Amino acid sequence: MIEPAERLAMALTALDLGLRGAVVGLFLVVCAVLLLRYTTVHRAAGLGAAMGVTGAAYAISTAPFFPTWSFGWASPLVALGMISPVIFWLWARTLFDEHFTPRPWHAAICALVAGLGVVSYNGWTNWPALAMECGRLLALSSIGFALLAIAQLPKGWRKAVTTGRGRLLVALVIGISTQIFLSAGAGLAGIPTRSTSLTVALGLAAFALISIWMMLFDPPESQPAIAGAGAGSGGAARTSDAFIRTGPTAADRASLYRLQHLMTTERAYRQEGLTIGLLAARLGMPEYRLRTLINDGLGHRNFNAFLNRYRLDEAKAALADLDQAEVPVLTIALDAGFQSLAPFNRAFKADTGLTPTEFRRRAAAGQDLDGEPEIADSN
Repeated sequence: MIEPAERLAMALTALDLGLRGAVVGLFLVVCAVLLLRYTTVHRAAGLGAAMGVTGAAYAISTAPFFPTWSFGWASPLVALGMISPVIFWLWARTLFDEHFTPRPWHAAICALVAGLGVVSYNGWTNWPALAMECGRLLALSSIGFALLAIAQLPKGWRKAVTTGRGRLLVALVIGISTQIFLSAGAGLAGIPTRSTSLTVALGLAAFALISIWMMLFDPPESQPAIAGAGAGSGGAARTSDAFIRTGPTAADRASLYRLQHLMTTERAYRQEGLTIGLLAARLGMPEYRLRTLINDGLGHRNFNAFLNRYRLDEAKAALADLDQAEVPVLTIALDAGFQSLAPFNRAFKADTGLTPTEFRRRAAAGQDLDGEPEIADSN
């Protein structure tokens, strides 16, 4: 007869294994999304995908009943899982240090850590003393790489915390580092892996879910497509009070000039499917920095508000142009960068208080074009 304690242990083990299976699936989704959508627009995406692969390997190789007593088919999974702290450090450095580029010697570090991991996990049968020493070195190196990742935060802290996505990235770096500290510390203290296995699985699941949420449901870009607060005619938006107090740096001023040129001269806002990542890539800057310039430097509520300011200004100019009186409203909306008529009508009415047709009729009659803009519900 199974004792209650054994039954509880079996239930916890089943929960642990189930969570790890879900974690592997989530991490592979993270990897696929990063490779398919973001590799060409953000230089940290490739390392983020590598984190997904190594995270999945770590979830498998540290699971209960995973064979670690001898070298064999399990060794590659162990090697991949054990280099996750190194990949995490490189990802954090790429994310917060715009001047960093991975070098070939970083691959050598990965190979060295992978070797320590394989020997520490699979060498207990043949070389128990060596496996113990390699395990200690592996734990110490993991703590070191977590500390190095934390050390990257001051390089981009001031600008990262100005956006919701940036704050989530900071929290993610701190959270993953904390889990690495706890896991490596447990190994150094000789705490059995089975005692912390479920906690590790829960942490991995949380990090995977946060990553997917950030990629698929990014809050700043999921807001309604309406004009930004304080944006005036001609695309000149009001600079925020915080940006005025701190003052733009020389680099910020140069970036704002390049951004203005890209939007007013090259009319980048007309590009179909334009995202903040694509725009950041064209400007050669990190995405979080461009968000800060748009939100704090130009006073827009979000990226969609920034884009729509230019699109609406072009549409209003076309609707007021008597030479384009026969051009359909849909054509004007599509030329300005809107994907369909419905979102254009909503954004136009929210900005001017008039429908596009009413705006055109008043312009043709030489009437006042200032309607009563609708006040968007803030809830």
